[in-house]
Amino acid sequence: MPHAPNSTAQRLTVTAAQLFQQKGYHGVGLAEILNTAKVPKGSLYHHFPNGKPDLALAAADWASGLMLGVIEDAFNHAPSFEDGARTLCYKLAKLFDLSGQQAGCPVSATLFDAPDNDEFRDRAATLFESWIDAGERHAVRLGIDPAQARARAEQMFAVIQGGWTLARARRSSDALRTLAAMFEPPS
Repeated sequence: MPHAPNSTAQRLTVTAAQLFQQKGYHGVGLAEILNTAKVPKGSLYHHFPNGKPDLALAAADWASGLMLGVIEDAFNHAPSFEDGARTLCYKLAKLFDLSGQQAGCPVSATLFDAPDNDEFRDRAATLFESWIDAGERHAVRLGIDPAQARARAEQMFAVIQGGWTLARARRSSDALRTLAAMFEPPS
């Protein structure tokens, strides 16, 4: 996290995002979020009128913004799409380690663990598409044929999602680090 959130809404959002990423939507109660954020209950409903569902959507948006930053950082100075994808795997492995080897994908941990909710599914789809869009943009910029760039970005996304799941199950960032080999340049 670049700096500590300063508004009550930001504190609630960041705290919820971190807790949801570690424990899932159902694994975190409002009392835990409020206590960790050090805000009174009334503040939650002032900023998030529908309570936990509104907070989950805000938390997923915030976490997705951070993920887009990690994607940009991994690809901005990469000499090839494969180098950017490998760097992204290593960055995600490091973040996983910093989380105590328990944090999964910030969007799926928040929105897929929640009740069957079309708004959550739609938001997850939108956020994931923004990650794929970023990968596609970098793929084209780094010389991948535009007709293949989308597929390459989607493959990268699917591989990383699987790596996150495996890392959580094994409680080891090695699952994310070994993904980098999947992005070796074609011979």
